[in-house]
Amino acid sequence: MVRLGIDQIGERESLFKGKRIGLITNYSGVDSRLIDDTTCFMEAGLNVCKLFTPEHGLYGAMDGASVTDSVHPKYKIPMISLYGGKLKPDTEDLQDLDLLVYDIQDVGMRYYTYIYTLANCMMAAGEAGLPLMVLDRPDPLGDTVSGNRMNPAYDCFVGAHQLATRYGLTAGEVGRYFKHHLDLDIDYQVIPMKGYYSSMKWPKTGQLWNLPSPSIHTFHSALCYVGGCFFEATNISEGRGTAAPFQIYGAPFVNMDDLFAVLKERIHDPNLAFRTRAFTPFWSKHQGKTCFGVEFILLSDELDFMPTALVLMKTLLDMYPDQFEFRSYADVSRLTSLSGDTSCDDYLQGKISLKELMESWDAQAGEFEEEVRPFRLYSKEDPNQ
Repeated sequence: MVRLGIDQIGERESLFKGKRIGLITNYSGVDSRLIDDTTCFMEAGLNVCKLFTPEHGLYGAMDGASVTDSVHPKYKIPMISLYGGKLKPDTEDLQDLDLLVYDIQDVGMRYYTYIYTLANCMMAAGEAGLPLMVLDRPDPLGDTVSGNRMNPAYDCFVGAHQLATRYGLTAGEVGRYFKHHLDLDIDYQVIPMKGYYSSMKWPKTGQLWNLPSPSIHTFHSALCYVGGCFFEATNISEGRGTAAPFQIYGAPFVNMDDLFAVLKERIHDPNLAFRTRAFTPFWSKHQGKTCFGVEFILLSDELDFMPTALVLMKTLLDMYPDQFEFRSYADVSRLTSLSGDTSCDDYLQGKISLKELMESWDAQAGEFEEEVRPFRLYSKEDPNQ
């Protein structure tokens, strides 16, 4: 089993002893025994003075819900929300602290917000002269890099800092990239994992699935989040409020048999099977209404769901031009915010082919992969084999 950063605090006690610690975490911050990190620190006799929480708070508020400051019910520690009134700690928040520690499970996709909480905390720590340490965790999707780089003109809290869509880095490695890319003057450290190699996907880690947010129920949900998240920019349900988010897609106006017939002609991926599926979300889009569409069943951990997600979106747009709708967010096209630039729109409008789109994105992914090479912490393959 991979040993996480949090698993090693006992043997790294000198890094924490006698310091007033601000812990940046949520419900995903558990050790290999599934004991939450706050308890791990407390039982080790270490002084956690404040907790900082990202989107969803400490306990898993629904997507996009604002979270207020509160107090930890067991340890009576102030809990400061970084997804509500503010996204970055202020000077007062960091007073009387000696160290910030980040311990949150990520999913390896640019539009997942936890890494921007990390970046913001690194900026705040640098300004305050505080060191920041990451207790490292796996990238569930391994070290595969794919997709385009975020265009700075569209930077927002679901995409920034010229990251590739699937960036193939652990949180500790992302922080090393941020330090360089943002030119941060900060004492930045990582407690790396033991027994981890970068091409390892989640099932190989030996770790139990660690629910990172309310709609990433399983490793398969995380794999289909690659591209499936783009449907947040539409009125098509991406399966939130069902048992299989990002594996089920549809809407009340879709004829699932017609959709399935067209997709059978357009999707030929040996790593994937799909079927017609009716479903009723109990929250989110089309809550309480029967939706008709398709369900995807993964046949391999090597699946790249991005091309399938794009073909599905274009197919639905082609079939239902009068009912398919895009949504905006913060005065910017939500699809642009999620996809990083306007090239996805160009594909959906028929201005470029899927092949041209993917070739352009592959070139940008290659550029990013080369740029982050110095910030990697792990061997690509198991050195013991």
